[in-house]
Amino acid sequence: MTGNLRRISTGGSVFTLSDGASMASLDAVIVNAANISRAYYEDEYDILNPVAPTCWSADTDRPDDAVPTDNVQSKRCMDCTQNIRGSGIGAGRACRFLQRVAVLLEDDLSTVYQLQVSATSIFGKPQRGSMPLQQYAKHLNNHNTPFASVVTNIYFDVDSSVPKLFFRPKRSLNVAEMQGVDGMTNHPETLGAINTAILSVHAAPRSPFSDESGL
Repeated sequence: MTGNLRRISTGGSVFTLSDGASMASLDAVIVNAANISRAYYEDEYDILNPVAPTCWSADTDRPDDAVPTDNVQSKRCMDCTQNIRGSGIGAGRACRFLQRVAVLLEDDLSTVYQLQVSATSIFGKPQRGSMPLQQYAKHLNNHNTPFASVVTNIYFDVDSSVPKLFFRPKRSLNVAEMQGVDGMTNHPETLGAINTAILSVHAAPRSPFSDESGL
C-alpha cells in the first residue's frame, strides 16, 4: 500500500473510488472508525477535493478544544447558530454530524479506503430490515460479531433525495481472509483514514467495536 489516502465518495448516490471506478453498492470490511464529529463548511464540501472546514469539533461538543482558529463559530456547539435547524439547506443544520470509517473492499483486503458517513446514514431506525450505521453496530454487537469479521454490504436508500447509506451483513470472513485482515484495525493507513486534518491531532481514534452508540 502507498501512503496516499484513498477515499470513497457518495456524491450522486453512487460510490466513486479515488481512481474513478464507481459502483451502485459496496461490499467491504469495516476495520475502524473515528468518533462522531461535527463540521461546518462555509462553502459546499467536495470530498474529492477536501479542504479544512470553517469550524469543526472532534467530539461534537467543543470546537475550540481542537486547533484554535479565527473561524470558530461558537464556544459551545449547543449554543451555535450553525447548529439550529434551518441554518442549512431546507430544515437541515449548517453544521453537520459526520463519521469517518476505514474500509477494505471485499476483493482487495489490503487497501484501505476512507468512507465519510453523514448524519442521515448514522442515526435513525431500521427501515424494512435496512439499518443506518448505529443500528447496524447494535445489530452486530447483539450477535457478538466484530465489524472486522464480516463483509458488510453498504448501499443507498433509493427513496432518499440525498445520498443516504444503509448497512447489512453479507457474510463472515473465512479463515484466510481473517488472517489477512488481522492487524488492519490499527494499521497506520487505517488510522490515517479516520484521523485526518479536520480532526484534532490530540484526539486519538478509538476502536469502534465495543460501543455501538458511536460505532
